[in-house]
Amino acid sequence: MPENLESIGNIELTYITPNDYDEIKETMILSYQTMPDSYWREPQIRNLIDLFPEGQVALKVNGQIAGCAFAIIIRSDRFDEKHTYREITGDYTFNTHDPAGDTLYGIDVFIRPEYRDLRLGRRLYDYRKELCEKMNLKAIMFGGRIPNYHKFAHELTPRQYIERVRDREIHDPVFNFQLFNDFHPVRILKGYLEGDQVSHEYAVLMKWENIYYEKPSVKVGTIKREVRVGLVQWQMRPYRNVEELMQQAEYFVDALSGYKSDFALFPEFFNAPLMAEFNNLSEPKAIRKLAAYTETIVQEFSKLAISYNINIITGSMPEVIDEALYNAGYLCRRDGSVDRFEKLHVTPDEAKVWGMKGGQELRTYETDCGKIGILICYDVEFPELPRMLADEGMEILFVPFLTDTQNGFSRVRHCAQARAIENECFVAIAGSVGNLPKVHNMDIQYAQSMVFTPCDFPFPTTGVKAETTPNTEMILIADVDLDLLTELHNLGSVRNLKDRRKDLYSIQRHTL
Repeated sequence: MPENLESIGNIELTYITPNDYDEIKETMILSYQTMPDSYWREPQIRNLIDLFPEGQVALKVNGQIAGCAFAIIIRSDRFDEKHTYREITGDYTFNTHDPAGDTLYGIDVFIRPEYRDLRLGRRLYDYRKELCEKMNLKAIMFGGRIPNYHKFAHELTPRQYIERVRDREIHDPVFNFQLFNDFHPVRILKGYLEGDQVSHEYAVLMKWENIYYEKPSVKVGTIKREVRVGLVQWQMRPYRNVEELMQQAEYFVDALSGYKSDFALFPEFFNAPLMAEFNNLSEPKAIRKLAAYTETIVQEFSKLAISYNINIITGSMPEVIDEALYNAGYLCRRDGSVDRFEKLHVTPDEAKVWGMKGGQELRTYETDCGKIGILICYDVEFPELPRMLADEGMEILFVPFLTDTQNGFSRVRHCAQARAIENECFVAIAGSVGNLPKVHNMDIQYAQSMVFTPCDFPFPTTGVKAETTPNTEMILIADVDLDLLTELHNLGSVRNLKDRRKDLYSIQRHTL
């Protein structure tokens, strides 16, 4: 460390220029004292600047170069993982640089010895990461030296040495630093850098993956990453017919669309008021009569999704297929496509009173706002279902529900919030309020619709993004940033998805 730390008045990151060469040479010689002739010649530095100026940066302390980082762009499919430094640099000509490549390859990073305790190297690595993200490259790679290996070469293979360093049993200043900066080893490179005697010419191929990388697409349009979800807290009231019911539904769709919502979520069995005219029948027969409206309602919702430019999750409705009664709903996308989902776990009351059967299919759904999952009410109380959806890449889980008591609501509410935490996703729940005195088995409803988040620094400390007033008809609108989930998966304080002990347990899906 400089003798007088207080004398450091300015630290600046800059692009290098040809005029910096003399300082660059001096800094390299001081940095690579075990390889005194390993410094770049002036034509090579000029060539790097001409080929890729953004990749060549210096850190200056009080105007003096304290360290540098040099890089090129390569196409990863053109190089074997067993490459050498000479090969990756095109025999030190850098003709391997490809502006259309997919990987930022680190050519060099060095810091003057007197500045090495200021963590300046981390700033250079952070710059590379920002550049990688800005240019939408897949990864950063480089061959990392292991300068302390010569002390252990007589007793340890390179692989054993790397394992001991990773286990903190041996200190290696370069390799430890790279691990600390989120790079992970890919393989051992033999004969990588000629003349690197302290590493016995071994290196470790290190890699940092850009979690924001988006593969170039030939399709028009992109997946939205900032998504606005709209929830309908539906008031149960009498409706004379399905047309009147859909007028009320359109009112809410119109309102949510007016606020530029990407999704509209309706509750479970929101169409139950139409069952009033069948009160003269037994409850199993009445709900089967209600199921006759489902096809019409889905068709109308699909029209609304297109005309109001919003993805609609229809809540759920009874549906009869091959004489069996199911609780099912539909995802009506704004592009006109429609997908069906079904309740897998029916409640004891649904089975006993209505004779309802549990569904069979569990899946995620592609939308223009990423991959979503949909579970109906009771299903969210079974943690293995959302976990399987999360493994398939689900980012938002929608849960239409219907609960009659605060006890029932609390089960759905707390289980839904747990699913957001353990699966590192957003969860939106929407229910109905009010009462239906003229509909058997549909007495009183209790609900508070909510949007849950994981509990980590980018999110609300309570894990609640937004919530309605309980038992009041209203809409709820909340914005969710899917890129925050990507950061959480990789950089969170805890990483529930990655840290599972798959060596001890697993979830298996049975195909029927």
